Amino acid sequence: MAERSFKAEVEDLRLGAGRTFTGEGILALTKALLENGVGYVGGYQGAPISHLMDVLADAQDLMAELGVRFEANASEAAAAAMLAASVHYPIRGAVTFKGSVGVNVASDALANLASSGVTGGALVIVGEDYGEGSSIMQERSHAFAMKSQFWLLDPRPNLPSIVKAVGDGFDLSEATNSPVMLMVRIRSCHVTGTFECKDNRRPQLSVTEALSSPRRDFSRVVLPPMSYAHEQDKIRNRWPAAQKFIAERHLNEVFGPKGARVGIVLQGGMYNGVIRALQRLGLADLYGDTEIPLYVMNVTYPVVEKEFIAFCEGKDSLLVVEEGQPEFIEQGLAAVILRAGLGVRLHGKGLLPMAGEYTGQVMLDGVTAFLRSAAPGMLAGRVRAPNEDAPQIPDLSKVVPIRPPGFCTGCPERPIFAALKLVERELGRHQITADIGCHLFATLPPFEIGGSTMGYGLGPASNAAFDGGGERRPLSIIGDGGFWHNGLATSIGNMVFNRSDGVVVVVDNFYSAATGGQDVMSSRAENATKATKNPIARAVQGIGVNWVRQIDRTYDVGRMRDVLREALTTPEKGPKVIVASSECMLNRQRREKPLARQAIREGRRVEAPRFGVDEAICTGDHACIRLSGCPSLGLKRLDDPLRDDPVAHIDQSCVGCGNCGEVADAAILCPSFYRADVIHNPGPFERWRARLAARLTGWLMARRAARRLAFDGGRP
Repeated sequence: MAERSFKAEVEDLRLGAGRTFTGEGILALTKALLENGVGYVGGYQGAPISHLMDVLADAQDLMAELGVRFEANASEAAAAAMLAASVHYPIRGAVTFKGSVGVNVASDALANLASSGVTGGALVIVGEDYGEGSSIMQERSHAFAMKSQFWLLDPRPNLPSIVKAVGDGFDLSEATNSPVMLMVRIRSCHVTGTFECKDNRRPQLSVTEALSSPRRDFSRVVLPPMSYAHEQDKIRNRWPAAQKFIAERHLNEVFGPKGARVGIVLQGGMYNGVIRALQRLGLADLYGDTEIPLYVMNVTYPVVEKEFIAFCEGKDSLLVVEEGQPEFIEQGLAAVILRAGLGVRLHGKGLLPMAGEYTGQVMLDGVTAFLRSAAPGMLAGRVRAPNEDAPQIPDLSKVVPIRPPGFCTGCPERPIFAALKLVERELGRHQITADIGCHLFATLPPFEIGGSTMGYGLGPASNAAFDGGGERRPLSIIGDGGFWHNGLATSIGNMVFNRSDGVVVVVDNFYSAATGGQDVMSSRAENATKATKNPIARAVQGIGVNWVRQIDRTYDVGRMRDVLREALTTPEKGPKVIVASSECMLNRQRREKPLARQAIREGRRVEAPRFGVDEAICTGDHACIRLSGCPSLGLKRLDDPLRDDPVAHIDQSCVGCGNCGEVADAAILCPSFYRADVIHNPGPFERWRARLAARLTGWLMARRAARRLAFDGGRP
């Protein structure tokens, strides 16, 4: 169950020529693929491209009508391998996945694809999420494009430019027999706007038709001596053809006057930030008309040398706006200037930071510093640049505590790590590795479990060096998404093959939850187009794991604790796998809340559990918070002057999972937690019983109040 449905929006994908499309960047990308005769599409979900996969899944009926094959691939490597269909056949194919980590996973297939070359257009849509909105290590896909010679498009972040880039990418791929990467940043994926539609096109050759006439060409197989010929073909034919195509089709854009002595060279994806900075300096208007010449590189690799040299004519200084590091584009342009003997001074990193996201203020500061150095007259007459005399912002890292991400309210993974903390309290600290996914939050307070993560599905493999028979067994965490992505073979299979004696906890929340709640093979929901309900326990048993325990309710902290203790202390040798299963609470709430609201509106009886803390019993120890960390569990100060410490308190965001009470019970903390069932639309007997209980409770409270000592003016 994906976190968002696009069933309504995908109907706009049927719009034809003469109509105007309005929507998000991810919808525009899908529409552009259909307009350009794509034959097959695949990919793997991951921010910021997750919703594109959701759009494609919801648009399967339309794609089937056009003869387009769609596949939600098991990993980025599987998606990239899918592009093999374009090697021998004139079929346009596209795959999509998350930026640099997706490229890393798919690198083997991508490198082979780039070597052999393609006949049909092959497009890799990369969701780049560099910067403060990213959830991964800070790297760029540009390096891979250079290494394997993928032509890299980075269009301006508006819908017409993005849609045009899809068509340009297919054409460039076919004109040069090379695969093309199309980079769409976070803001590109979610920018909204309009563009003029074209009619959707059926593929020139569908994958079904290609099956009836198979093709082979051993010269495209990546083996010596053909692999040596591929390298020469890249240099002698594909690269010059790419530069010629880019120049003739004017894929890069030039804005502003021709006679200025300074200019700015920028990645297409940086255009909005640059033009906004110029607007704030009074050097551009709201329509993008600029007094500073701009060379917008909608194709950031390869560099078109003649085009760049032409832009340099008559200029003394250039600023290169290139987000991220290393400064690949700046280095390439510097080499062109040096070889051509141009007297142009190149600025870039230094005026702009080497690392970090180019936010609006960063861009403004960099452009202002460049103009002060290279063309101070353009800033003349201005009292000051925006924010120039503003007070310095203090280092907030020393004032405001960091706010790392954490488990959602009611998350079924929280009790797993509460149980593990209880076991470590008993058995001592263990060597624990983490994995990519929601469970990675357990490395943070209050749990602080697991100290490393090496890749999606590689949690158990990360512990291989410690699996040599020490005093305590190593323990690894892996999620169900990572398990099916890469973990079954690379991690669990590795443990079986090497006769590991370690322990693996597979956190099974029924979905690829961290990427938006998409189904995986072990999901327990019905899926009309995918095979679900394949148990993880059976999969690990199938490759040779004999010690397997299945827990179907992770909120049972006592049961979780006992099974973890057994796995870490049993004399039985060999890999030990615990499959801890409970549905992702976010997905559960998305499904159940609308049904409950509908039932309440219709007058049907609905019962909802709520948990609370008895203030009279709570001692203020707060161990329940240290072992739970639930966002709905906080502190509350009492009016009682005899009690200094605040007591635990459960707020209205509670979803009634019961984890706090389970932890308190398993840790033998206190009996202060209670459960109350809120009943909507109760029956006649329930209303009578509630009235009776209210009268009895009121009488008892009045009786107790009457027996208390009364104080008046400080005297008994």
